[in-house]
Amino acid sequence: MEKKVSKIGVMTSGGDSPGMNAAIRAVVRTGLYHGLEVYGIMRGYQGLIEDDIYKMESRSVANIIQRGGTILKTARSKEFMEYEGRKKAYDNLKKRGIDGLVIIGGDGSFRGAVKFSQEFDIPCVGIAGTIDKDILGTDFTIGFDTAVNTAVEAIDKVRDTMDAHDRIFIIEVMGRDAGYIALHSGIATGAENILIPERKTDINDIIASLKEKERRKKMVNLIVVAEGDDFGGANEVQKVLQENLPKAEIRVCILGHIQRGGSPSCIDRLIASRMGYHAVESLIEGRHNIFVGIQNNKMNYMPLENAVKNKGKVSDEWMKIVKILAS
Repeated sequence: MEKKVSKIGVMTSGGDSPGMNAAIRAVVRTGLYHGLEVYGIMRGYQGLIEDDIYKMESRSVANIIQRGGTILKTARSKEFMEYEGRKKAYDNLKKRGIDGLVIIGGDGSFRGAVKFSQEFDIPCVGIAGTIDKDILGTDFTIGFDTAVNTAVEAIDKVRDTMDAHDRIFIIEVMGRDAGYIALHSGIATGAENILIPERKTDINDIIASLKEKERRKKMVNLIVVAEGDDFGGANEVQKVLQENLPKAEIRVCILGHIQRGGSPSCIDRLIASRMGYHAVESLIEGRHNIFVGIQNNKMNYMPLENAVKNKGKVSDEWMKIVKILAS
């Protein structure tokens, strides 16, 4: 196998997600197995600009597979959005001889990688590390399974008190642009309504449904809302519902960043390890500027710019399942 690269860098960029450390571990150890030098880039693109880069060995990634967050830390870099910032980043790579990058992050991170690669001819491979599962070309993204399970566990506990007090609870989960966490956790916890960015919220339909249930003395209702829902999130939904249902006890619980933390699930550790391994293999084989995903349990490779431009869509079947099972 002819090597196209000799020194590679690995970074985590954008929002952190459980399983990023497993991906870093896989990249480092696969690279070392093939005789490459592997460098860790701290704080994503900002660390690249500031030359916060260090050489990694096998022991650098010992005992991290079970840890949430990212040992390389992460940050958002406004400076990298400008050409001057990207030129600084390239100069720092060049002086070390780093000739390939693995970027673990979301669509914003991939947009930066595409631009950077086009300008300076640095081969890049993207791995989807985001709890939102909003990247086309992969069935799962690193961190999604853990985040959903965190949300399910929290919602189950809220349901206990909801049932005890005959209350309506509105649970807000993360998902600024994508509603997969809300959809999956809502179905898994038996939510009566699930509000997501991909679908326009019919608040009048929800009010009518709750009024009908109020007449039947069924006041225990669970509504799961993605933070990016077009109606404005859990607090806005509660305000409107309370105005129309003055007798109802309506409570809001915003789960927030708890969904990003914690030890990654088995699934997230496995897919992170698999993606990290194949990202390095791709660089070695000369498959550059691609996104590495998993579809139908098989590796899926696509141009990195396509992973940037497209997002998955929620199928009508999922919404039909929500409606039928909540009736």
